[in-house]
Amino acid sequence: MWTRRALLKSGGIALFSIGVGGAGPSFLRRAAWAATPRRTPGRRKVLVTIFQRGAMDGLAAVSPLAERQLKKLRPRLAMSGARRAGEESLIDLGVEFGLHPAFGAFEPLWKEGLLGIVHAVGSPDPTRSHFDAQDYMETGTPGRKGTPSGWLNRVCGKLGHEPTPFQAVSLSPALPRSLYGPAPALAVRNLADLSLQVPGALGAAEAAGEGFEALYREASRDLLRGTAQESFEALQVVERLRQEGYRPASGADYPRSPLSARLQQIAMLIKADVGLEVAFTESGGWDTHVQQGSAAGSFAQRARDLAGSMAAFWRDLGTHRDDVVVLTMTEFGRTVKENGSGGTDHGHGSCLFVLGSEIDGGKVHGDFPGLDPRVLYEGRDLPVTTDFRAVFSEVAGHHLGIGDDAAMFPGWQGSRLPLFKT
Repeated sequence: MWTRRALLKSGGIALFSIGVGGAGPSFLRRAAWAATPRRTPGRRKVLVTIFQRGAMDGLAAVSPLAERQLKKLRPRLAMSGARRAGEESLIDLGVEFGLHPAFGAFEPLWKEGLLGIVHAVGSPDPTRSHFDAQDYMETGTPGRKGTPSGWLNRVCGKLGHEPTPFQAVSLSPALPRSLYGPAPALAVRNLADLSLQVPGALGAAEAAGEGFEALYREASRDLLRGTAQESFEALQVVERLRQEGYRPASGADYPRSPLSARLQQIAMLIKADVGLEVAFTESGGWDTHVQQGSAAGSFAQRARDLAGSMAAFWRDLGTHRDDVVVLTMTEFGRTVKENGSGGTDHGHGSCLFVLGSEIDGGKVHGDFPGLDPRVLYEGRDLPVTTDFRAVFSEVAGHHLGIGDDAAMFPGWQGSRLPLFKT
């Protein structure tokens, strides 16, 4: 039996949860919509992370132009930096690397010095298992299974202020491993699925019928005087934006894809000033064992979607761009040599992208060791010369002001990779 005291003690309607198709007591949604807004948390620094699940081929994404060995090892996949009539070529970045043409939407951001690349980056753990490698990257503890929290959750715990309902949001079907832990985090496939619910009490609410609504009316006055008021106000802002219909900024041409739709909703939350500080979403389909393709194919499709979605998102942010850094990640890279199916198999080192106004962009960061057979990892893969924690700690530390690397990444004793303008 739910009592007024139990409702208040449980946090009542202060917590968000997900209902399929916006399920949940309609009077709660009406109450959230009707609540009079008094304040918003205001603008905050935001870290947006995109996990490229499946392991992106970093050598296809950002190719070393002088490595003739790559063409020998990848006769069907490797692309040239030389422009020939009727053929697409790599985009010469002017730093001895070429960007895959499907990432063409990144070129203006690169030229403006907003986009940086880290090459030969990854986990020091040798696993070639997607499941284990993703787990290690999201927990930030390579080689250690059973870590109870994710690195992004630990980042949230170090932000030094009370969380808002939208402090940490994942636009994904389920809460990612990165956000597991004691700090509150919200996972939702689509913001249209958000509803206000009493935790664990839907069954009781349905059984109680009007009795529960009366209980709500009795408790809500006290709730709105406490911490739940912020929850109501944040949800009201999002609900109003949905009711009015979100309009991206002029020139923000989002591709029609799930990733693009999720980034557009993250942009909406950022611009609504509801207190978002850590956002997560993901891009799948990077496990290119078969028919990877060169200028066209499965890799190019994924690359075009990622670059186009990120470029539109950046354009959409408008005056909020100075508050945002976007970081991509992938569990490992691909083999240097193509396989017999026109694809690449599980490898070791890959590359990642980092986007932001304060990023030292237009550069390929890290130590790229080349493709001489003597330096390849186990004779077959691009080695990892930059531990992913050196990148993640730099981004979270510099952008969000987290100084405790040991708390973010337990057991790690490395140093940050400088990525920001000095």
